[in-house]
Amino acid sequence: MRLLLDENLPKRLKFDYPEHEIYTVRDKGWNGIKNGELLNLLIENNFDALLTFDKNLQHQ
Repeated sequence: MRLLLDENLPKRLKFDYPEHEIYTVRDKGWNGIKNGELLNLLIENNFDALLTFDKNLQHQ
């Protein structure tokens, strides 16, 4: 599974799941990008899921 960790999560989490392909927003150079655009990038780059603590993501 290809996962993206949002900026609000500790980057060390990506090492806790070695069976998955995990990138951070920082790894991809997407720091500071708003959620709506981040979701578009997620789809364009074939990620399966975004892991985040954002509470208003459903409104994006």
